[in-house]
Amino acid sequence: METHMLKMLAGAVVLAMAGWVTAQETVAPPQLSLEHQEALRQAVGSNNRSITNIMRDAHRNPEQTLNFFAVQPDHTVVEIWPGAGWYTEILAPLLREDGKLIAAHFDPESEVEFFRRSRSEFEDKLSRRPRAYDRVELTVLDYDPQRPIAEPESADRVLTFRNVHNWLAAGMDETRTVFAKFHAALKPGGMLGVVEHRARPGTSLEDMIKTGYVSEDLVIELAEEAGFTLVSRSPINQNPQDNTDHPEGVWTLPPTLRLGNENRAHYLAIGESDRMTLLFVK
Repeated sequence: METHMLKMLAGAVVLAMAGWVTAQETVAPPQLSLEHQEALRQAVGSNNRSITNIMRDAHRNPEQTLNFFAVQPDHTVVEIWPGAGWYTEILAPLLREDGKLIAAHFDPESEVEFFRRSRSEFEDKLSRRPRAYDRVELTVLDYDPQRPIAEPESADRVLTFRNVHNWLAAGMDETRTVFAKFHAALKPGGMLGVVEHRARPGTSLEDMIKTGYVSEDLVIELAEEAGFTLVSRSPINQNPQDNTDHPEGVWTLPPTLRLGNENRAHYLAIGESDRMTLLFVK
């Protein structure tokens, strides 16, 4: 715990020096009880997780991130566009007995072939481990304002990991629709947790869409437009080695490594992207 606190304090200093955090903007987030922290620790260490995913913990910091988002075992949590289920492997066992995990995935009937394939592969993943995933509820997140991701005011947490740039690529109206759906799904006092690749301040919207890096200011603006209030931000998922300036944007870095073997060792040394970690309240 002391090591983690030192890391957070050091990271806060780095972000403050970069102009990304001010004392006035950051307040203490809610805290998990020791019992809930232990339940989270066990979920992260679950044998339900694949070795490949576990190897990425050093970059994604799941225990610290979910602790910061104060996810409790009795919560109803909506995981947004879970992809192949990296975080699902942790959230499903954490919430299985006393809470509920709702996976708001792609539309299985989408016109986009990638969306259909990803949704199908995710469903296959759930079906192969029924004892782990039998209580996961599947819904859809799309850009239809009339299609909710969960029952109104039913969720304690809505969590999204590295998705905002995809919505921006679809359009600002679509992005606003997504944030409005988050707000509608949450109970009063419920919280939205966001992890996203972080652009340098002043980055244009065009460059955000091109590179996959999004500014904190824009994410906060979108959340506040939807009715959220920023509770706190954390340096947990920062990476000072990432200057965000790469030939293929964020996809230059691992795990994508879009350039293949070109400068591979260099990009592996940088690691995964520098990321914001924000917590909002309804």
